[in-house]
Amino acid sequence: MSDLFTHQPPSPPGLGGVLARNIERMDEHRRREAQNARLSERLSDAITAFAGSMAFVGLHAVLYGVWIAVNLGWVPGVKPFDPTFVVLAMEASVEAIFLSTFVLISQNRMMRAAARQNEFDLQINLLTEHELTRLVALVDAMAQKMGVAAVDAEELGEIKRDVSPEAVLSTLEARETR
Repeated sequence: MSDLFTHQPPSPPGLGGVLARNIERMDEHRRREAQNARLSERLSDAITAFAGSMAFVGLHAVLYGVWIAVNLGWVPGVKPFDPTFVVLAMEASVEAIFLSTFVLISQNRMMRAAARQNEFDLQINLLTEHELTRLVALVDAMAQKMGVAAVDAEELGEIKRDVSPEAVLSTLEARETR
């Protein structure tokens, strides 16, 4: 009975030519973008990637653990060099300042990339909506010529009209100010 409602994936599974080509183009675009990134952006991304890793956590656990053990006098034969942990606190504060800056630089770059992607998505969506509107009008004209009645003439009339992005944005902005 479940076979009535489900179907097997196509065999062999794969991507259509257009989809595969689009994925390759997007990958190529990302590669070019990475190659064209400024040195400061690449450096910031590398530091941020390392700072967000378990290797970074492990390295700090070991370094700070040794620092604390030495300065608490737990390591025989090694004289404490920061018994009040003032130097450790200062080092951690300076490191936090730099890491915060690197993270902010990386986030700014990612936000710019996300804004470009959102603009791209919007343009594709607007183009798709326009093309579908034209396609519906064409199919409706063909149906009329063949004498096929529309299911809901009022709804069809609405579908055949282009959506105004400005009107949609104005409505969304008005809702935000409520």
